[in-house]
Amino acid sequence: MRAPRIGTRGSILARWQAEFVRKQILQATGIDAEIVIIKTTGDKLQQASFAEIGGQGVFIKELEDALLREEIDLAVHSVKDVPTDVPSRLCFPVICRRNDVRDCLIAAKPGHTLATLRKGARLGTSSLRRQAQMRRARPDLDIRELRGNVDTRLRKVDSGEYDAILLAKAGLDRLGLSARIAEVLEPEIVMPAVGQGAIGVQARVRDEEMGAAISSLDDFETRQSIVAERSLLAALQSGCQVPLGAWARIERGELVMDAVVCSPDGQKLLREKKSAPPDQARELGHQVAELLWNAGAGEILAQVSRQSD
Repeated sequence: MRAPRIGTRGSILARWQAEFVRKQILQATGIDAEIVIIKTTGDKLQQASFAEIGGQGVFIKELEDALLREEIDLAVHSVKDVPTDVPSRLCFPVICRRNDVRDCLIAAKPGHTLATLRKGARLGTSSLRRQAQMRRARPDLDIRELRGNVDTRLRKVDSGEYDAILLAKAGLDRLGLSARIAEVLEPEIVMPAVGQGAIGVQARVRDEEMGAAISSLDDFETRQSIVAERSLLAALQSGCQVPLGAWARIERGELVMDAVVCSPDGQKLLREKKSAPPDQARELGHQVAELLWNAGAGEILAQVSRQSD
């Protein structure tokens, strides 16, 4: 196999993830890869909100285009950034073993937790999913839009622009910044994003040699969990940011999934849980989507769609 070119975004976290995959490939195949930095729309427009730039694929489109043009051989993504509609000529031969799925709170002042933040405290997050669930947990907080890479977001809370911010725990763990975490938020408080904590390696479908060479990096449990969560997202997708959280995992031989849809104002929260054999991941996602839809998720998603128009 030729030495692959691995495409990645240029953020500190994205480069860490690409380097992690490079080392895994080297260990598995004895072949060293080249890392190629590609700037995406999401990176170029860091001051704009997701509603303004369109949340679908803003962190991966340029990487997929480079794959299709054969300028790179692999692309490394955070799975939660990957839209459910993937180009038919591309595939994911590897979903790496998942890290911690949970969100966490980073506070400007030591010792503060979600419960102890002052009334009206400024809380930063760009995620509609997090905003909605936070408005339910702490409706008194001043929740504000927050964009930028991990280091940029941390600087904004350090400067006092925000009293606290929300980030994915896995990213901080990978960067050795776990000490910055004031509180880890359990899924009962904030259900994680679909795909959170997982790294995906994308390739061209017809590049079978490459796919076969790196297939040992694929983690079965993580893949089945991701298939279930993305199946759920696809069934509920409404063309905009969706206030949906989901977490699938294997427990005692069964694939179990919790999922939440929360209205943007936090007033209405729908929660469902269901399990299935691990080889029925896609069906599980569809079943949980149907349960949520029947409980009223369609009304919430329609409301979000109207607000984004």
